[in-house]
Amino acid sequence: MSEETVPQQGGTTGQPKGLLQQMEELMAALNADLSALDADLQASGDAGRQPVQEGQAG
Repeated sequence: MSEETVPQQGGTTGQPKGLLQQMEELMAALNADLSALDADLQASGDAGRQPVQEGQAG
């Protein structure tokens, strides 16, 4: 795969982005997605749980 086939996003300079810059942007997007997923999972997990009171067998 050549650099010409990689779609460019953002920059208006007309120069292709370097591989490092592309990887940094992908990692930032991945981290944002994972943070949102983690928040969703924690919210759904907390909503489905009921506290267990001492002395009750469950």
